[in-house]
Amino acid sequence: MLLRQMLDVYDLIDKPQASGNETADFLRAHGATDVTVERVSGERGGTDCIKVLIPGSNGKSSGGTAPTLGIVGRLGGLGARPEMIGAVSDGDGAVAALTAALKLVEMHENGDVLEGDVIVATHICPDAPTLPHEPVPFMDSPIDMETMNRMEVDERMDAIVSIDTTKGNRIINLNGIAISPTVMQGYILSVSNDLMDVMTRVTGKMPEVFALSQQDITPYGNDLYHLNSILQPATATSAPVVGVAIATEQMVAGCATGATHGTDVEEAARFAVEVAKVYGPGACKFYEEDQFSHLKDLYGDMTRFQGMGEAK
Repeated sequence: MLLRQMLDVYDLIDKPQASGNETADFLRAHGATDVTVERVSGERGGTDCIKVLIPGSNGKSSGGTAPTLGIVGRLGGLGARPEMIGAVSDGDGAVAALTAALKLVEMHENGDVLEGDVIVATHICPDAPTLPHEPVPFMDSPIDMETMNRMEVDERMDAIVSIDTTKGNRIINLNGIAISPTVMQGYILSVSNDLMDVMTRVTGKMPEVFALSQQDITPYGNDLYHLNSILQPATATSAPVVGVAIATEQMVAGCATGATHGTDVEEAARFAVEVAKVYGPGACKFYEEDQFSHLKDLYGDMTRFQGMGEAK
């Protein structure tokens, strides 16, 4: 259970002064040994990009061979100040990712060391802008998507769990979490049975899987409609990516305050931690290698969908 960690993280970020350095110091105080913070600014403001490495017993950071899991917390911002006062719904992805990071750091400090490395990345911005979007407004980001991917999608990640608030749509109609099919190198692949098993264990319910369209896995900025940014990491890596959506039955704007459901955020974080436990030892596959190889033999390279396309 990660409720205490989630509440600690939420208290840390729910203020105008929330910063990457304060969050990094908090994680270090709980045992983190490898935390980096970089301030990145754009035309619409700035944000603190934070990355935490939790080393594994057979992790690649220490010369081992176990694969590395990436946990990415996707968001525009934790707050929309001064227009909105308080933490916004859009920040739930960051809260979940940092909650997972805190739990993994504490586990490592207490002697529960996972086999593979885990890298957690997100950014901390208490005053992000908003963006018009149908059917409800999006939170915007102070930095563009290319920059965000560059800061959060690490080449050391062999697979990525991307956590994002996904409440402003009619595709996912449930309170809780749902996962996407695996996205890899421009392909939407089959849903991972291993990840569905983890999800069932974590939630105690049948697994929930949300639909994707081809345009959802293309980069932002190409004038195509996107569900949200949950699968944008897949445009910046050759590794498999699975989205973990924190959802609601009714549409909720990303800039809404008072809309964070703590148990759903905790569930997303707990799912990420449980995936990390089984991914390092090789007990959890994001995709079937032989099926992916055969798919490419039949239909060719699809990495063009990771780029901006060729407008006529």
